[in-house]
Amino acid sequence: MKVKEILTKILLIEIFKGLALTLKMLFSKSVTVQYPFEKRNIHEGFRGRHALVRDPISGDDKCIGCMRCTTVCPSRCIHIKREKRENKMVVIDYIIDASRCVYCAYCVEACPVCALVLTEDYEYSSYERKGLIFNKEKLLKNWDEFSAKWPADYYFNKFWQPPGIDPSRWPKTKREQGPVPLKRGVEIKREVKNEQLPS
Repeated sequence: MKVKEILTKILLIEIFKGLALTLKMLFSKSVTVQYPFEKRNIHEGFRGRHALVRDPISGDDKCIGCMRCTTVCPSRCIHIKREKRENKMVVIDYIIDASRCVYCAYCVEACPVCALVLTEDYEYSSYERKGLIFNKEKLLKNWDEFSAKWPADYYFNKFWQPPGIDPSRWPKTKREQGPVPLKRGVEIKREVKNEQLPS
């Protein structure tokens, strides 16, 4: 053993270094957020509670029952009940089991009509599993609650038109999707938000 190692062991240098760090942290500013009194700012693209987007014109959901979301879902938590009426596919029920969801947002990206969204709402919980199973009515209610709290008049989710994909490969409805008006009487914007990568 070297003299330096012997002195370090005898004088308990490592213990004093640890105590000094503890003392330093004792008087430093706390990094803990005192939730629910303090809340962090939500970043764009946060994936929270599921919702079906309400069509601002008809007032109903925009889902066309194409089943792309159920096909792409890795956790198989989406179930759609549909039937054909007058040569048109009608969605009878749309069920999402949020307790199985991995919040990957593949369903939002795959939807050709931007009917589904993972909202920025994270304040939802349940003591029972059935409280985390959302049917069509609950998903529309989730949208109404989210849109009532959203500070702006319009909402646009970044996963509706994901960057990195050539917009010419998107369906026409996805290319033409603009911000959704949330308040009554707000004019519908027909802007196309295309984020193209530099070639």
